[in-house]
Amino acid sequence: MAAAAPASLPGFAPSPQGHVLATLLLVGQNAKGLTPMGYFILVIAQTVVLPVIAGMLELALVGGDPVLVFGKWWVFWGVGTRLLVAGLAQVSGKGPTTAILGAATPSVQAQQLARELGTANIGMGLAGLLSLVPGWALPAGFAGGIFLLIAGMLHVPKKNKNAKETLATWTDLVVGFAVVVLAVYTLIRALSG
Repeated sequence: MAAAAPASLPGFAPSPQGHVLATLLLVGQNAKGLTPMGYFILVIAQTVVLPVIAGMLELALVGGDPVLVFGKWWVFWGVGTRLLVAGLAQVSGKGPTTAILGAATPSVQAQQLARELGTANIGMGLAGLLSLVPGWALPAGFAGGIFLLIAGMLHVPKKNKNAKETLATWTDLVVGFAVVVLAVYTLIRALSG
């Protein structure tokens, strides 16, 4: 049975983006983690819907350079929350990483590999959350964005991907591409003065 999302989290002021993420994290879970539908909703929200909504809201309310604004929000949602949630799932043993490695029952080595990948994802995810600090979007998200881009490119040729792997592949590429666009744009602006 799915849990209802809280009206607000203790110690945090409710925000539209935070409430949406809390709802996505709590609804669609079972004892083993996210259900397939919960996974799809969460990943699409983190990598497409929430960056676009947050960027449009910021541009409408505050203004700014669209590439920098959308880049910041893609780093926050696509790198920050996405890798943080994935890392927590991997460290807890509830993520799909060990299943992707192929064994019906994961070996001790597969579990250790998933936990270590999880700790890297937690670190890159936490760094991505710092994209909301003015001027930090690119430094905070570059490693995570390049990681996602390379992971996506390595998964493209894989045959017989299941639906979750296919979604992860293409959304990794979307986020990675968004971070590369931000990096190239920032570099061109810096070099042109």
